Amino acid sequence: MGELGLAGERLLKLTALGFELPINTFTDLTRNGWHHMRVLRFPPQTSTMSSGIGAHTDYGLLVIAAQDDVGGLYIRPPVEGEKRNRNWLPGESSAGMFEHDDPWTYVTPVQNVWTVFPGDILQFMTCGQLLSTPHKVRLNTRERFACAYFHEPNFEACAYQVFEPSGNERIHYGEHFTSMFMRCYPDRITTKRIHKDNRLAHFK
Repeated sequence: MGELGLAGERLLKLTALGFELPINTFTDLTRNGWHHMRVLRFPPQTSTMSSGIGAHTDYGLLVIAAQDDVGGLYIRPPVEGEKRNRNWLPGESSAGMFEHDDPWTYVTPVQNVWTVFPGDILQFMTCGQLLSTPHKVRLNTRERFACAYFHEPNFEACAYQVFEPSGNERIHYGEHFTSMFMRCYPDRITTKRIHKDNRLAHFK
């Protein structure tokens, strides 16, 4: 993941420069970051199954994704006046948001081209000037493979709003990630163990 990590750092530095912020504004959070990658397999669609992954946003800073030539990825562009749920707030969730409402843009597979999504933490830090990108996957007539690399803050890092640095709003990345995991996978053994051992008390 080394090359992807370098790309993630470069993208975050360019983002900071684009906002006329100090170059390390975002990368200060990513030292020893919780970076990880997933290799995804999607089966061919059937008469009873056509949805691969429902509409959602990702939890962290950046997602750098690659897909094969089969295709099936859709993203939702910014829509003027549209309220986007914020996963980090109690009672708000982006899961299933606008699933069946246009517009959705098909991401055409292009060889050697990566697709980059801002995540929830980047939306929070930029006060919504960069929106976390809703995306979904539809199954195709052929089996499909994709890779998603997540360029994340350090597990103990606290994100702040870069245009209101003296404000009180903060997101502890580890708590946010753990809460989102438990929300998405309530029946997994890991979630049950976290509840049983009261592991969330670590963040208090």
